[in-house]
Amino acid sequence: MSPHLKSATPINREHATKVGVRNYTLVFFGCVLFHLAGMWSLPLIDRDEPRFAEASREMIERGDYVVPYFNNRVRFDKPPLTYWAQVASYKIFGENDFAARFPSAIAAALTALSIFAWGSRIGGVRVGWWAAIIFTLSLQTFVHAKAAVADMWLVLFVTLAHWSAYELIWGKQTSNVQPWRWWWIFYFALAFGFLAKGPIAWTPLLTVGSTVFFVRGSQLNQRFRFVRGIVLMLAVVGVWGIPALTRTHGEFLAVGIGRHVIGRSFGAMEGHGANSLGAYLLLLPFYFVTIFASFFPWSIKLPWLMRKLWRKQEAGVIRPRQGYGGQADRGYSARDAMDNYLIVGSAIIFFIFTLVKTKLPHYTLPAFPLLSLLLARHWLEQGTALTQVPTAAERRRSLFKCTATTSGCLYLVLALFVAPFAARYFPAWQLYQQSRQYLRPEMQFGAVDYNEPSLVWYFRSPESVRGWLATPALRPTNVQRFMEQTGPRFVILPTELAGKIYPALPNDWKDFRARGFNITKGTRVDLTLILKTE
Repeated sequence: MSPHLKSATPINREHATKVGVRNYTLVFFGCVLFHLAGMWSLPLIDRDEPRFAEASREMIERGDYVVPYFNNRVRFDKPPLTYWAQVASYKIFGENDFAARFPSAIAAALTALSIFAWGSRIGGVRVGWWAAIIFTLSLQTFVHAKAAVADMWLVLFVTLAHWSAYELIWGKQTSNVQPWRWWWIFYFALAFGFLAKGPIAWTPLLTVGSTVFFVRGSQLNQRFRFVRGIVLMLAVVGVWGIPALTRTHGEFLAVGIGRHVIGRSFGAMEGHGANSLGAYLLLLPFYFVTIFASFFPWSIKLPWLMRKLWRKQEAGVIRPRQGYGGQADRGYSARDAMDNYLIVGSAIIFFIFTLVKTKLPHYTLPAFPLLSLLLARHWLEQGTALTQVPTAAERRRSLFKCTATTSGCLYLVLALFVAPFAARYFPAWQLYQQSRQYLRPEMQFGAVDYNEPSLVWYFRSPESVRGWLATPALRPTNVQRFMEQTGPRFVILPTELAGKIYPALPNDWKDFRARGFNITKGTRVDLTLILKTE
């Protein structure tokens, strides 16, 4: 029990408990509602969202929750936790865009709740609130909390692992929870993080390793019990991993780790990054540039934060070593130990992805909770240090409130008003909406020059087609042969090509046209769907 609650009267303690419950409730449900706003407005975005959503649907169809499939082919890209969450969501909301994205909103809200709780423990309730708000209103969080992908689950478990590790290191000072509970949380978070997105979830082990290296005393090794903990972590992963490897004859490891982890590290996948040495060197600062967009609007304070931390180090406030259990070296405080811990955790994530050749702006998202805590505690610390100048403190609070309010309103406008307008530029969704009344479960379908996953997700919806998108993609010379086969079917192809192959359609055939963008290629498309009803 915390000191202020120990000394409090029963009435005050009860009031403090009610306030705490109210705060946690406000953080969680406030974040859920914020992220859910407009989630239904925009169709799933190629390629990752439809792949996750469809793989989860095929889990239900097959009754197989071990090996994921997409378009009737094994999908080795990601472990299953996100699929499981989407399956649960489908059971509640049905198989639709909203249900596919709903788990990410829950994961983002749980992450904000964890940040609030951790921030409250290290700097008070206001630090917790500010850090949770900073994380929630960061641009990448706003985007991925509304996306049917694995990233928010990864961020949640990496955050829990970093938090529980911090409590294990300095728990005697800050926690009324028994260390063994944090030990279980730490290793289970690492295991579930792996089940969300693979080995990148184990970066907190590197943070802990660097801390153990610099912190004096051998008791840390005893607290973490690394061998026993790693065995536990691997055992949890193995509950899914062993059956998955057995059933795929090791391909899940060879492809999932070999191609999508190692291959992604040493080569640019799907055009994200650079394969040549010169381009690779030019892209080394990629994340140190994109952070100003990804962490917007709070990135405006990052240069100030870096300067402040650098000055503290030059002044000797931040030191490289600290004794165990809060026995600090001269000039070093527990709060500065927190600085070091957050800095190291963030730097490790940025360093790893800087070396990886495949680059996407959201890869550093697991560092955002740490950056949010770091920024919140120093933003408030600046105000505390200058309480003798009320106007300066008021200006800082005013800047924070203004930034949070403006960005929150801007995000809501984007989600509620701009997104529905943008939906008209998603060709797969448009064609599905136009043709849905003519679709039949027994139909076969194929595509030419637009073989995107969104076709599979939309046209295989429960009330529509139950067949599979023809693979490999049809060639222009094969279109007529495909359509002449017996049974109802349809093909999607560029409008210009459709006019050349079928200058005039048979009387009982239908055609539908949609213009929009191929987001993955960044090009305009003009597509026609030709449908044979019988």
